[in-house]
Amino acid sequence: VLQTVFDYSLDIDRWNLECEFNNTDHRTDLNGIDRLIVRRGQPFSISLYLRSGSYQPGVSSLDFVAETGPQPSEQYGTRASFGLSASIDTSCWSAAVTSPPGDMVALSICSAPDAPIGRYTLTLGHSARIEFILLFNPWCPGDAVYMDNKENLAEYVLAQDGIIFRGAYKHPIPTPWNFGQFESGILDVCLRILDMNPKYLKNPGKDCSGRRNPIYVSRVLSAMVNCNDDKGVLLGKWTGDYEGGVSPMLWRGSVEILRNWDTQACQPVRYGQCWVFAAVACSVSRALGIPCRLVTNYLSAHDTNSNLVIERYVNENGELVQSKEMIWNYHCWVENWMTRPDLKPDFNGWQAYDPTPQEKSEGVYCCGPTPVRAIKEGELTFKYDAPFVFAEVNADVITFMKKKDGSTSKVSSNALVGQKISTKSVGSDAREDITHLYKYPEGSAEEREAFKKADHQNKLLQQQQNQGLHLNIKVTSDMRKGCDFDVFAVVTNNTQSEKKCRLLFGSCALSYNGFMGGNCGFKDLLNVELSPGGERKVPLRLNYSKYGGQITEDNLIRLAALLLDYTTGDTTLAVRNVVLDNPEIKVRVTSSESDHNFWPVSEQILGEPKENRKLNCCFSIEGANLTGGGIITERLGPVGPGEDAKVKIYFTPTHSGLRKLVVDFDSNKLCHVKGYRNVIIGK
Repeated sequence: VLQTVFDYSLDIDRWNLECEFNNTDHRTDLNGIDRLIVRRGQPFSISLYLRSGSYQPGVSSLDFVAETGPQPSEQYGTRASFGLSASIDTSCWSAAVTSPPGDMVALSICSAPDAPIGRYTLTLGHSARIEFILLFNPWCPGDAVYMDNKENLAEYVLAQDGIIFRGAYKHPIPTPWNFGQFESGILDVCLRILDMNPKYLKNPGKDCSGRRNPIYVSRVLSAMVNCNDDKGVLLGKWTGDYEGGVSPMLWRGSVEILRNWDTQACQPVRYGQCWVFAAVACSVSRALGIPCRLVTNYLSAHDTNSNLVIERYVNENGELVQSKEMIWNYHCWVENWMTRPDLKPDFNGWQAYDPTPQEKSEGVYCCGPTPVRAIKEGELTFKYDAPFVFAEVNADVITFMKKKDGSTSKVSSNALVGQKISTKSVGSDAREDITHLYKYPEGSAEEREAFKKADHQNKLLQQQQNQGLHLNIKVTSDMRKGCDFDVFAVVTNNTQSEKKCRLLFGSCALSYNGFMGGNCGFKDLLNVELSPGGERKVPLRLNYSKYGGQITEDNLIRLAALLLDYTTGDTTLAVRNVVLDNPEIKVRVTSSESDHNFWPVSEQILGEPKENRKLNCCFSIEGANLTGGGIITERLGPVGPGEDAKVKIYFTPTHSGLRKLVVDFDSNKLCHVKGYRNVIIGK
């Protein structure tokens, strides 16, 4: 019996991946157009040129195999086999011909909206093999990271610059940051971060399968941005000097950090603190296609024993005693946008995760992702790490006085936690207050219900208002570093009888994460007399000669006033953190020539800033897709009080993007800046 077998598969000679068209269509063109980078659940096009024969509808065939990871498997979802269809099915891997019969075949190919992200090889028939990168797709309704607001997508996925809020809750300070997720090579670094995580090294097949899930990817990033358990990106340091690395205060963007980690054989970059960890995590999330924003929580509690209570101690002078449980002046984390099919539908949306290494979760220094809605509702059983995040914004604070004889007594104090939770507004640099997303209004019925769910008994106890003596701290608005100024303890007698009290009023240097430094000023008044309804305002002079050598780069001073009522023996504590402004330096961006583009610059003071003194200044310029991910720096000065230092920055188009022409106000020479052509510094 003779049987004839006909082979109708296409004989492919060469192909065109149409990178420029596809990358632009998939909003990945800022990564470059020299290779194919597409988003899942969205068709892309390639052109095939046949060696022989032609495509015949209904007759010609072509088989496809898409694979990712070192151990591709259909069981793990890291290998998919499919053939030609009459039309594209965006719910799964599919392919269709979109051209008429002929020797050139236009193909439309679509990945599944839940396919694992990463590097892929796609085999077409027997001979063609192409490579591409697949990312999350927040523009695709079938993707778990889908976001249906155009302005939000522009901000949380495509924007390469942003604002981080630091300072204090009564004085938020915006800090610009270059996320730079589309800078050359950054996407490759982000994929390498995934490949260096311990779960991948232990079981690469299972880890690559997990990359279909943004919950899994976010948790991996939470662990990998710090280096405490792995070959992560950043090493944290909060005390002492920063020898052997860079002070966290000096970083202005993520690009240099990520590139340094990549080029230094995955050795951790030194050093990071919370806003740096969060900013790098934001860059990586956006690079992979997950909508992400950076969040600042002022007066953020660090609860080490999971009882939702911060227990702090003061000595008999009213000075706070250092302990593991602290209230950070502010703390930064990130939120990723995604659905939570593992939870109830109401908990889709923003998920908080924190890459700063604080406490271990499942044996690893990571935190989250946990639904922001779960924090608000007090649903602390939801994955991941909801109790820790809940405490950061809702912990109760109990203060005790530790006496010399070893005994302790409770101190009345109105301490705040979780204030002015902030993020950058969509489309502007303004601060958006998102506290209402994490907490119900204080004292509301909804707040109490959330506390009941969280079993937060301390918060449920009605705190009795002190009807006797009231103590608070007031400050002036012009507290500048380098100046002497007064702060005030205000004591009010709300009783019908005269009061005689002792007031201890002190100050110390403070780092943003709650570590206390040296004394900046102290006053002890043994006899403060108050008539019924009377008020006493007690000043404390803070002299630069005293505090200047104590404060850190955070410019923070903690004020603490302790009031002892001789009649009742009750003690009351008031605490306030203040941030000092550096002497004002105005940076003005002007344009005198219409054919040139100008870019904002930042200034850095070289040396100790003081008013009415000449300063040496350093101008730094960094722009996404404008400076190649680097920073151009020029030193200027000295510049006297009230004087101008002018720098012109010119941008000239080249085939590879925009490069700078820099003109310095007081030099007249041709200069070469590493990595750049056409850089001129002249008068």
